[in-house]
Amino acid sequence: MNSAYKQAMDNVMAGGRRGVVLDSLGGAYGPGMDAGAASGLAFLVGELEKQDPRLYEPLTSLTAPRDIDMKPGGGWVSITSNVFVDYATTGSEEDAIIGSETTNIPVSQANITKDVFKVFTFSEILRVPLFDDLKLQQIGRSLTQILDDGLRLNHSKLLDRNVYVGLTKAGTTGLVNNASVATTLAAYNAAGTSRLWVNKTPVEILGDFNTIINNTWENSEYDLTGMATDILISPAKYKYLLTPVSVAGNQSILNYLLENNVAVAQGKQLNIKPSRWCMNAGTDGTDRMVAYVKAENRVNIDLTVPLSRVMTAPVVQSASYETLYASQFSQVKFLYTQCVEYLDGI
Repeated sequence: MNSAYKQAMDNVMAGGRRGVVLDSLGGAYGPGMDAGAASGLAFLVGELEKQDPRLYEPLTSLTAPRDIDMKPGGGWVSITSNVFVDYATTGSEEDAIIGSETTNIPVSQANITKDVFKVFTFSEILRVPLFDDLKLQQIGRSLTQILDDGLRLNHSKLLDRNVYVGLTKAGTTGLVNNASVATTLAAYNAAGTSRLWVNKTPVEILGDFNTIINNTWENSEYDLTGMATDILISPAKYKYLLTPVSVAGNQSILNYLLENNVAVAQGKQLNIKPSRWCMNAGTDGTDRMVAYVKAENRVNIDLTVPLSRVMTAPVVQSASYETLYASQFSQVKFLYTQCVEYLDGI
């Protein structure tokens, strides 16, 4: 081994530069292993990687099935309707009390009416490029399933918006913004300075609850089935209701309300739930409280056709498969607006 070569080798080993090409020696050391080591290291990194097989979808809030009864079935329709009846009697003797020689006997009558509600058709195409799907299958994933999950999430979010605020383009409303529902402003606190719950005592907040519950009871001719028992409030107001009533912290404002309201006194159970749709939904952008009866014969929505695959076809021009999905659902139907009321300014 000549001295120049030995000196070069010593320099390489001393400097830790193993596997380099010694240009000054015309490649005498040979084309080291830098490229091979790099690709091998990448391979080892891939082999040593622990990959979570799950796909993490966007965070979202879907609460419509919790807050309203959904009636399935009906098929492909243009509208949905409900029939109502009012009773009355004719004649001057409204009590229908007659004597032995009475000739004026009241006649019972019924007035039948029908309310018509809009039905919406949701339709969206799921397009799966063939070669992209084949590539993902190599790593154990299905592009069809990924796109299917995204389409169903989009449908669920649309249904959620329809339930709470309606569809603006169609001119419909939902649970929290129906113009036919009576709206009341929260009472002022004892100092007469604020309506906000953060500036009220638990007793004053209970007064707001009892007022709106009692209003629905009164508007329903004191029919207990018309007394509001379900309450929707914004998440921020729900959080505030978790504040302890006393220093001991053994009871929150929420528990105090649930145990001492008008509905409980009448043998009913009050349900208070957070809903993001109540934020800024009230007068002057304040939070709104929605008090209603969650019962199929008081307020509901029709799901005439569930989200379904209607047809699938190959498209040669784009080397893909296209599947048409469709569903139908109605607007929110308040059958009795007497059983619901809004409280703003809280």
